[in-house]
Amino acid sequence: MKVENVLILGIGGIGYHLAKRLTHEGYLVTIIEASESLVRYANESLDAKVILGNVMNFSSWKQAQPEKIDLMIACTDDDAVNTIAGLIANRLGVRLKIVRTRSLDIGADGNLLDINDLNIDLMVHPEELVAQEMVQLIQRAAANDVIDIGDGQMKVMGIRVQDDSPLLHKQLIEISQIYNEFLFRIVAIGRGITTFIPGGNVEILPFDQIFILASSEEMPKLMKLVGIQEHTVQNVMILGGGMIGRRVAELLEKTVQIKLIESDTKRAEELASDLKSTNVLYGDGTDANVLALAGVLDIDTFIATTGDNETNIISCLLAKHLINRQNRDPLGSRGKTIALVNKEDYLVLASTIGLDIALNAKISAANAILKFIRRNELLAVAHLHGVDAEVIEIVAGHDSAITRKPLHKLRSLLDNDGIIIGAVLRDNEWHIAAGDTQVRNGERVIVVCTSLNLKQIGKIFQ
Repeated sequence: MKVENVLILGIGGIGYHLAKRLTHEGYLVTIIEASESLVRYANESLDAKVILGNVMNFSSWKQAQPEKIDLMIACTDDDAVNTIAGLIANRLGVRLKIVRTRSLDIGADGNLLDINDLNIDLMVHPEELVAQEMVQLIQRAAANDVIDIGDGQMKVMGIRVQDDSPLLHKQLIEISQIYNEFLFRIVAIGRGITTFIPGGNVEILPFDQIFILASSEEMPKLMKLVGIQEHTVQNVMILGGGMIGRRVAELLEKTVQIKLIESDTKRAEELASDLKSTNVLYGDGTDANVLALAGVLDIDTFIATTGDNETNIISCLLAKHLINRQNRDPLGSRGKTIALVNKEDYLVLASTIGLDIALNAKISAANAILKFIRRNELLAVAHLHGVDAEVIEIVAGHDSAITRKPLHKLRSLLDNDGIIIGAVLRDNEWHIAAGDTQVRNGERVIVVCTSLNLKQIGKIFQ
Protein backbone atom coordinates (compact mmCIF):
# COMPACT_ATOMS: atom_id res chain seq x y z
CA MET A 1 0.00 0.00 0.00
CA LYS A 2 1.33 3.40 -0.97
CA VAL A 3 2.42 5.90 1.69
CA GLU A 4 0.68 9.27 1.40
CA ASN A 5 0.22 10.69 4.92
CA VAL A 6 3.31 10.94 7.12
CA LEU A 7 3.55 11.96 10.79
CA ILE A 8 6.95 13.25 11.94
CA LEU A 9 7.68 13.57 15.65
CA GLY A 10 10.39 16.14 16.32
CA ILE A 11 12.02 18.42 13.74
CA GLY A 12 15.25 19.42 15.46
CA GLY A 13 17.50 17.77 12.88
CA ILE A 14 16.58 14.67 10.90
CA GLY A 15 12.89 15.52 11.19
CA TYR A 16 13.18 18.89 9.47
CA HIS A 17 15.32 17.50 6.66
CA LEU A 18 12.78 14.72 6.12
CA ALA A 19 9.82 17.07 6.26
CA LYS A 20 11.40 19.32 3.64
CA ARG A 21 12.12 16.41 1.29
CA LEU A 22 8.74 14.74 1.76
CA THR A 23 6.63 17.87 1.34
CA HIS A 24 8.55 18.73 -1.81
CA GLU A 25 7.78 15.27 -3.20
CA GLY A 26 4.07 15.70 -2.57
CA TYR A 27 3.54 13.72 0.64
CA LEU A 28 1.04 15.06 3.17
CA VAL A 29 3.14 15.74 6.26
CA THR A 30 2.00 16.37 9.83
CA ILE A 31 4.52 17.39 12.50
CA ILE A 32 4.38 17.32 16.30
CA GLU A 33 7.07 19.50 17.91
CA ALA A 34 7.44 20.82 21.46
CA SER A 35 9.67 23.81 20.66
CA GLU A 36 7.76 27.01 19.89
CA SER A 37 10.66 28.46 17.89
CA LEU A 38 10.95 25.34 15.73
CA VAL A 39 7.18 25.33 15.19
CA ARG A 40 7.31 28.96 14.01
CA TYR A 41 10.20 28.18 11.67
CA ALA A 42 8.41 25.12 10.27
CA ASN A 43 5.21 27.08 9.69
CA GLU A 44 7.17 29.68 7.75
CA SER A 45 9.25 27.27 5.64
CA LEU A 46 7.28 24.02 5.20
CA ASP A 47 4.01 23.16 3.49
CA ALA A 48 2.97 20.91 6.38
CA LYS A 49 0.50 20.74 9.25
CA VAL A 50 2.55 21.68 12.33
CA ILE A 51 1.27 20.94 15.84
CA LEU A 52 2.81 22.55 18.92
CA GLY A 53 2.64 19.74 21.44
CA ASN A 54 4.26 16.95 23.41
CA VAL A 55 4.70 13.53 21.85
CA MET A 56 3.83 11.95 25.21
CA ASN A 57 0.46 13.72 25.41
CA PHE A 58 -2.51 12.01 23.77
CA SER A 59 -4.05 15.39 22.92
CA SER A 60 -1.19 16.02 20.47
CA TRP A 61 -1.78 12.65 18.80
CA LYS A 62 -5.50 13.40 18.57
CA GLN A 63 -4.77 16.65 16.69
CA ALA A 64 -2.58 14.68 14.28
CA GLN A 65 -5.54 12.39 13.40
CA PRO A 66 -3.64 9.07 13.59
CA GLU A 67 -6.45 7.22 11.81
CA LYS A 68 -5.36 9.01 8.60
CA ILE A 69 -1.62 8.41 9.05
CA ASP A 70 0.14 5.77 6.90
CA LEU A 71 3.63 6.22 8.39
CA MET A 72 4.99 7.62 11.66
CA ILE A 73 8.63 8.68 11.97
CA ALA A 74 9.80 9.31 15.55
CA CYS A 75 13.02 11.35 15.49
CA THR A 76 13.09 13.40 18.69
CA ASP A 77 16.39 13.64 20.57
CA ASP A 78 15.22 11.12 23.19
CA ASP A 79 15.57 7.40 22.36
CA ALA A 80 13.05 6.38 25.02
CA VAL A 81 10.43 8.84 23.78
CA ASN A 82 10.89 7.63 20.21
CA THR A 83 10.51 3.99 21.25
CA ILE A 84 7.37 4.68 23.28
CA ALA A 85 5.99 6.73 20.39
CA GLY A 86 6.34 3.64 18.21
CA LEU A 87 4.25 1.65 20.69
CA ILE A 88 1.63 4.43 20.87
CA ALA A 89 1.42 4.63 17.08
CA ASN A 90 0.94 0.87 16.89
CA ARG A 91 -1.85 0.99 19.48
CA LEU A 92 -3.54 3.78 17.48
CA GLY A 93 -3.44 1.71 14.30
CA VAL A 94 -0.71 3.52 12.36
CA ARG A 95 0.40 1.04 9.69
CA LEU A 96 4.15 1.77 9.46
CA LYS A 97 6.48 2.94 12.24
CA ILE A 98 10.07 4.20 11.97
CA VAL A 99 12.09 5.06 15.08
CA ARG A 100 15.41 6.89 15.28
CA THR A 101 17.71 5.80 18.08
CA ARG A 102 21.35 6.39 18.91
CA SER A 103 21.67 3.14 20.87
CA LEU A 104 22.51 0.04 18.87
CA ASP A 105 20.98 -2.09 21.62
CA ILE A 106 17.38 -0.86 21.30
CA GLY A 107 15.43 -3.22 19.07
CA ALA A 108 18.50 -5.28 18.13
CA ASP A 109 18.24 -9.02 17.46
CA GLY A 110 19.02 -11.10 20.53
CA ASN A 111 18.13 -8.36 23.01
CA LEU A 112 15.33 -8.55 25.56
CA LEU A 113 13.09 -6.50 23.25
CA ASP A 114 13.78 -6.77 19.53
CA ILE A 115 12.23 -4.83 16.66
CA ASN A 116 9.30 -7.25 16.41
CA ASP A 117 8.49 -6.97 20.11
CA LEU A 118 8.37 -3.20 19.73
CA ASN A 119 6.17 -3.44 16.59
CA ILE A 120 8.54 -1.12 14.74
CA ASP A 121 9.16 -1.53 11.00
CA LEU A 122 12.52 0.24 10.82
CA MET A 123 15.08 1.28 13.45
CA VAL A 124 17.41 4.02 12.24
CA HIS A 125 20.79 4.59 13.90
CA PRO A 126 22.26 7.80 12.38
CA GLU A 127 25.74 7.41 13.88
CA GLU A 128 25.96 3.77 12.84
CA LEU A 129 24.80 4.61 9.31
CA VAL A 130 27.40 7.32 8.81
CA ALA A 131 30.13 5.11 10.33
CA GLN A 132 29.22 2.31 7.92
CA GLU A 133 29.25 4.84 5.07
CA MET A 134 32.77 5.95 6.01
CA VAL A 135 33.96 2.36 6.08
CA GLN A 136 32.51 1.69 2.62
CA LEU A 137 34.20 4.79 1.22
CA ILE A 138 37.53 3.73 2.72
CA GLN A 139 37.22 0.25 1.26
CA ARG A 140 36.54 1.82 -2.14
CA ALA A 141 39.82 3.65 -1.90
CA ALA A 142 40.56 4.69 -5.46
CA ALA A 143 37.72 7.12 -6.15
CA ASN A 144 35.81 9.62 -4.02
CA ASP A 145 32.68 7.52 -4.31
CA VAL A 146 31.63 4.28 -6.00
CA ILE A 147 27.99 3.18 -5.92
CA ASP A 148 26.80 -0.25 -7.06
CA ILE A 149 23.48 -0.39 -8.90
CA GLY A 150 21.71 -2.84 -11.17
CA ASP A 151 22.48 -5.85 -8.95
CA GLY A 152 26.14 -4.84 -8.92
CA GLN A 153 26.50 -5.02 -12.70
CA MET A 154 26.73 -1.22 -13.01
CA LYS A 155 28.65 1.36 -11.01
CA VAL A 156 28.61 5.12 -10.58
CA MET A 157 32.07 6.51 -9.80
CA GLY A 158 32.62 10.00 -8.44
CA ILE A 159 35.96 11.76 -9.01
CA ARG A 160 37.41 15.24 -8.65
CA VAL A 161 38.80 16.55 -11.95
CA GLN A 162 42.47 17.50 -11.52
CA ASP A 163 44.66 19.70 -13.69
CA ASP A 164 46.15 16.68 -15.47
CA SER A 165 42.84 14.97 -16.32
CA PRO A 166 42.40 14.01 -20.01
CA LEU A 167 38.76 15.07 -19.69
CA LEU A 168 39.60 18.65 -18.77
CA HIS A 169 38.19 21.43 -21.00
CA LYS A 170 36.36 18.95 -23.23
CA GLN A 171 32.63 18.92 -23.90
CA LEU A 172 30.74 15.74 -23.04
CA ILE A 173 29.87 15.09 -26.68
CA GLU A 174 33.55 15.45 -27.57
CA ILE A 175 34.55 13.03 -24.77
CA SER A 176 32.12 10.40 -26.05
CA GLN A 177 33.58 10.71 -29.57
CA ILE A 178 37.23 10.56 -28.48
CA TYR A 179 36.78 7.66 -26.08
CA ASN A 180 34.17 5.73 -28.04
CA GLU A 181 35.80 2.40 -27.17
CA PHE A 182 34.56 2.91 -23.61
CA LEU A 183 30.89 2.47 -22.75
CA PHE A 184 30.21 5.13 -20.13
CA ARG A 185 28.26 8.28 -19.45
CA ILE A 186 28.90 11.32 -17.27
CA VAL A 187 25.58 11.61 -15.42
CA ALA A 188 26.08 14.41 -12.87
CA ILE A 189 28.46 17.28 -12.14
CA GLY A 190 29.08 19.26 -8.98
CA ARG A 191 30.63 22.66 -9.68
CA GLY A 192 31.17 24.98 -6.75
CA ILE A 193 27.93 24.97 -4.80
CA THR A 194 25.84 23.93 -7.84
CA THR A 195 24.74 20.44 -8.89
CA PHE A 196 23.47 19.84 -12.42
CA ILE A 197 22.63 17.02 -14.79
CA PRO A 198 24.77 17.76 -17.85
CA GLY A 199 23.89 17.92 -21.52
CA GLY A 200 26.27 17.11 -24.38
CA ASN A 201 27.56 20.69 -24.71
CA VAL A 202 28.74 20.98 -21.11
CA GLU A 203 32.51 21.47 -20.73
CA ILE A 204 34.47 19.78 -17.92
CA LEU A 205 36.29 22.38 -15.82
CA PRO A 206 39.06 22.10 -13.21
CA PHE A 207 37.91 20.78 -9.81
CA ASP A 208 34.53 19.64 -11.11
CA GLN A 209 33.14 16.69 -9.19
CA ILE A 210 31.97 14.35 -11.95
CA PHE A 211 30.01 11.10 -11.70
CA ILE A 212 30.53 8.44 -14.36
CA LEU A 213 28.15 5.54 -15.01
CA ALA A 214 29.64 2.38 -16.50
CA SER A 215 29.49 -1.39 -16.21
CA SER A 216 31.52 -3.05 -13.47
CA GLU A 217 33.70 -4.61 -16.17
CA GLU A 218 34.46 -1.25 -17.81
CA MET A 219 35.18 0.61 -14.58
CA PRO A 220 38.85 -0.43 -14.16
CA LYS A 221 39.63 0.79 -17.70
CA LEU A 222 37.83 4.06 -17.03
CA MET A 223 39.76 4.57 -13.80
CA LYS A 224 42.99 4.17 -15.74
CA LEU A 225 41.73 6.62 -18.37
CA VAL A 226 41.02 9.36 -15.83
CA GLY A 227 44.30 8.75 -14.00
CA ILE A 228 43.05 6.89 -10.93
CA GLN A 229 45.14 4.01 -9.65
CA GLU A 230 43.45 1.23 -7.74
CA HIS A 231 45.09 0.71 -4.38
CA THR A 232 44.34 -0.84 -1.04
CA VAL A 233 44.03 1.36 2.02
CA GLN A 234 46.48 0.24 4.69
CA ASN A 235 46.78 3.17 7.09
CA VAL A 236 43.89 5.29 8.39
CA MET A 237 43.96 8.15 10.88
CA ILE A 238 40.79 9.10 12.77
CA LEU A 239 40.40 12.39 14.60
CA GLY A 240 37.83 12.18 17.39
CA GLY A 241 36.94 9.16 19.50
CA GLY A 242 33.23 9.84 19.93
CA MET A 243 30.50 7.41 18.93
CA ILE A 244 31.27 7.61 15.20
CA GLY A 245 35.06 7.67 15.40
CA ARG A 246 35.10 4.74 17.78
CA ARG A 247 32.69 2.75 15.61
CA VAL A 248 34.77 3.31 12.45
CA ALA A 249 37.84 2.09 14.33
CA GLU A 250 35.97 -1.00 15.55
CA LEU A 251 34.84 -1.86 12.03
CA LEU A 252 38.26 -1.37 10.43
CA GLU A 253 40.90 -2.25 13.01
CA LYS A 254 41.12 -5.95 12.13
CA THR A 255 41.99 -5.25 8.49
CA VAL A 256 43.60 -1.78 8.49
CA GLN A 257 46.24 -0.02 10.59
CA ILE A 258 44.34 2.60 12.63
CA LYS A 259 45.62 5.62 14.52
CA LEU A 260 42.99 7.50 16.50
CA ILE A 261 43.65 10.97 17.96
CA GLU A 262 41.48 12.06 20.90
CA SER A 263 41.77 15.43 22.69
CA ASP A 264 40.17 14.28 25.96
CA THR A 265 42.57 12.41 28.25
CA LYS A 266 39.98 10.25 29.99
CA ARG A 267 38.26 9.33 26.75
CA ALA A 268 41.62 8.48 25.14
CA GLU A 269 42.40 6.11 28.02
CA GLU A 270 39.02 4.39 27.65
CA LEU A 271 39.51 3.97 23.90
CA ALA A 272 43.02 2.62 24.34
CA SER A 273 41.62 -0.01 26.69
CA ASP A 274 38.65 -0.98 24.53
CA LEU A 275 40.17 -0.84 21.02
CA LYS A 276 42.74 -3.62 21.12
CA SER A 277 44.16 -3.17 17.62
CA THR A 278 43.94 0.64 17.35
CA ASN A 279 46.80 2.95 18.26
CA VAL A 280 45.10 5.65 20.38
CA LEU A 281 46.95 8.96 20.74
CA TYR A 282 46.19 11.99 22.89
CA GLY A 283 46.47 15.39 21.20
CA ASP A 284 45.01 18.31 19.23
CA GLY A 285 44.27 17.24 15.66
CA THR A 286 44.25 20.82 14.38
CA ASP A 287 47.95 21.17 15.23
CA ALA A 288 50.22 20.33 12.28
CA ASN A 289 53.01 19.19 14.60
CA VAL A 290 50.66 16.79 16.38
CA LEU A 291 49.53 15.32 13.06
CA ALA A 292 53.10 15.00 11.82
CA LEU A 293 54.26 13.30 15.02
CA ALA A 294 51.26 10.97 14.83
CA GLY A 295 52.40 9.85 11.37
CA VAL A 296 49.93 11.61 9.07
CA LEU A 297 52.49 11.59 6.24
CA ASP A 298 52.23 7.80 6.04
CA ILE A 299 48.45 7.42 6.02
CA ASP A 300 46.09 6.79 3.09
CA THR A 301 42.90 8.23 4.54
CA PHE A 302 42.24 10.87 7.19
CA ILE A 303 38.81 10.98 8.87
CA ALA A 304 37.61 13.78 11.17
CA THR A 305 34.64 12.83 13.37
CA THR A 306 34.69 15.31 16.24
CA GLY A 307 31.52 17.12 17.28
CA ASP A 308 32.79 20.43 15.89
CA ASN A 309 32.26 21.22 12.19
CA GLU A 310 35.10 23.71 11.94
CA THR A 311 37.58 21.37 13.61
CA ASN A 312 36.70 18.58 11.20
CA ILE A 313 37.00 20.75 8.10
CA ILE A 314 40.23 22.49 9.16
CA SER A 315 41.94 19.28 10.27
CA CYS A 316 41.05 17.55 7.00
CA LEU A 317 42.43 20.43 4.94
CA LEU A 318 45.59 20.44 7.07
CA ALA A 319 46.04 16.69 6.76
CA LYS A 320 45.51 16.76 2.99
CA HIS A 321 48.07 19.55 2.62
CA LEU A 322 50.64 17.63 4.65
CA ILE A 323 50.05 14.35 2.80
CA ASN A 324 50.14 15.81 -0.70
CA ARG A 325 53.16 18.01 0.06
CA GLN A 326 55.15 14.85 0.72
CA ASN A 327 53.75 12.96 -2.27
CA ARG A 328 56.62 13.29 -4.74
CA ASP A 329 55.39 10.61 -7.14
CA PRO A 330 53.07 12.33 -9.66
CA LEU A 331 51.27 9.02 -10.19
CA GLY A 332 51.05 8.28 -6.48
CA SER A 333 47.77 8.19 -4.63
CA ARG A 334 46.54 11.39 -3.10
CA GLY A 335 45.49 11.15 0.51
CA LYS A 336 41.72 10.98 0.90
CA THR A 337 39.95 13.07 3.53
CA ILE A 338 36.50 12.43 5.01
CA ALA A 339 34.89 14.97 7.33
CA LEU A 340 31.81 14.63 9.50
CA VAL A 341 29.85 17.86 8.97
CA ASN A 342 26.69 18.32 11.02
CA LYS A 343 25.67 21.63 9.47
CA GLU A 344 24.05 21.17 6.05
CA ASP A 345 25.21 24.55 4.77
CA TYR A 346 28.82 23.42 5.27
CA LEU A 347 28.49 20.25 3.17
CA VAL A 348 28.82 21.93 -0.21
CA LEU A 349 31.34 24.43 1.17
CA ALA A 350 33.54 21.57 2.37
CA SER A 351 33.68 20.01 -1.09
CA THR A 352 34.47 23.33 -2.79
CA ILE A 353 37.53 24.09 -0.63
CA GLY A 354 39.36 20.83 -1.15
CA LEU A 355 37.85 18.12 1.02
CA ASP A 356 37.18 14.84 -0.77
CA ILE A 357 34.03 13.83 1.09
CA ALA A 358 31.80 15.48 3.69
CA LEU A 359 29.16 13.35 5.42
CA ASN A 360 26.22 14.28 7.59
CA ALA A 361 24.64 11.79 10.02
CA LYS A 362 21.12 13.20 9.75
CA ILE A 363 21.22 13.08 5.95
CA SER A 364 22.45 9.47 6.07
CA ALA A 365 19.53 8.66 8.38
CA ALA A 366 17.05 10.56 6.21
CA ASN A 367 18.27 8.73 3.10
CA ALA A 368 17.72 5.37 4.83
CA ILE A 369 14.19 6.41 5.78
CA LEU A 370 13.39 7.73 2.29
CA LYS A 371 14.68 4.48 0.79
CA PHE A 372 12.28 2.57 3.05
CA ILE A 373 9.35 4.78 2.05
CA ARG A 374 10.08 4.41 -1.67
CA ARG A 375 10.80 0.67 -1.58
CA ASN A 376 7.59 -0.16 -3.46
CA GLU A 377 8.06 2.59 -6.04
CA LEU A 378 11.78 2.36 -6.85
CA LEU A 379 13.96 -0.76 -7.09
CA ALA A 380 16.94 1.13 -5.69
CA VAL A 381 17.95 4.68 -4.80
CA ALA A 382 21.31 6.00 -3.62
CA HIS A 383 22.57 9.49 -2.89
CA LEU A 384 25.69 10.77 -4.66
CA HIS A 385 28.16 12.17 -2.13
CA GLY A 386 29.18 15.80 -2.48
CA VAL A 387 26.30 16.77 -4.76
CA ASP A 388 22.52 17.04 -4.55
CA ALA A 389 21.77 14.14 -6.87
CA GLU A 390 20.37 10.61 -6.72
CA VAL A 391 20.95 7.47 -8.76
CA ILE A 392 17.81 5.38 -9.14
CA GLU A 393 16.78 2.05 -10.60
CA ILE A 394 13.15 1.92 -11.71
CA VAL A 395 10.86 -0.06 -14.01
CA ALA A 396 9.15 1.69 -16.91
CA GLY A 397 5.38 1.38 -16.59
CA HIS A 398 3.10 0.35 -19.44
CA ASP A 399 2.71 3.25 -21.88
CA SER A 400 4.55 5.64 -19.56
CA ALA A 401 5.89 8.92 -20.95
CA ILE A 402 9.42 7.50 -21.09
CA THR A 403 8.41 4.66 -23.46
CA ARG A 404 6.72 6.65 -26.19
CA LYS A 405 9.71 8.12 -28.05
CA PRO A 406 13.50 7.77 -28.43
CA LEU A 407 15.39 9.67 -25.74
CA HIS A 408 16.58 12.43 -28.08
CA LYS A 409 12.93 13.33 -28.70
CA LEU A 410 12.30 13.46 -24.95
CA ARG A 411 15.28 15.73 -24.27
CA SER A 412 13.26 18.82 -23.40
CA LEU A 413 11.11 16.82 -20.94
CA LEU A 414 14.14 15.25 -19.27
CA ASP A 415 16.27 18.41 -19.26
CA ASN A 416 13.48 20.50 -17.72
CA ASP A 417 13.20 18.03 -14.84
CA GLY A 418 16.96 17.61 -14.35
CA ILE A 419 16.88 13.91 -15.33
CA ILE A 420 19.28 11.75 -17.34
CA ILE A 421 18.65 8.17 -18.47
CA GLY A 422 21.93 6.36 -17.91
CA ALA A 423 21.34 2.72 -18.83
CA VAL A 424 18.66 0.19 -19.80
CA LEU A 425 18.48 -3.52 -18.97
CA ARG A 426 17.66 -5.36 -22.19
CA ASP A 427 18.00 -9.12 -22.82
CA ASN A 428 19.54 -9.49 -19.34
CA GLU A 429 22.36 -7.07 -20.17
CA TRP A 430 22.79 -3.41 -19.20
CA HIS A 431 23.28 -1.00 -22.10
CA ILE A 432 24.46 2.62 -21.75
CA ALA A 433 21.62 4.79 -23.07
CA ALA A 434 22.17 6.95 -26.15
CA GLY A 435 20.00 9.45 -28.00
CA ASP A 436 18.37 6.80 -30.20
CA THR A 437 17.59 4.49 -27.25
CA GLN A 438 13.87 3.95 -26.70
CA VAL A 439 12.83 2.52 -23.34
CA ARG A 440 10.32 -0.32 -23.59
CA ASN A 441 7.44 -1.26 -21.32
CA GLY A 442 8.61 -3.13 -18.23
CA GLU A 443 12.33 -2.50 -18.74
CA ARG A 444 14.58 -1.70 -15.79
CA VAL A 445 16.27 1.67 -16.17
CA ILE A 446 19.05 3.49 -14.30
CA VAL A 447 18.25 7.18 -13.89
CA VAL A 448 20.16 10.06 -12.31
CA CYS A 449 18.42 13.25 -11.23
CA THR A 450 18.86 16.17 -8.89
CA SER A 451 17.50 15.42 -5.42
CA LEU A 452 14.72 17.99 -5.64
CA ASN A 453 13.44 16.47 -8.90
CA LEU A 454 13.12 12.93 -7.57
CA LYS A 455 9.34 13.18 -7.47
CA GLN A 456 9.28 13.72 -11.25
CA ILE A 457 10.76 10.26 -11.85
CA GLY A 458 7.56 8.57 -10.71
CA LYS A 459 5.44 10.74 -13.00
CA ILE A 460 7.56 10.01 -16.08
CA PHE A 461 7.86 6.26 -15.47
CA GLN A 462 4.31 5.49 -14.27
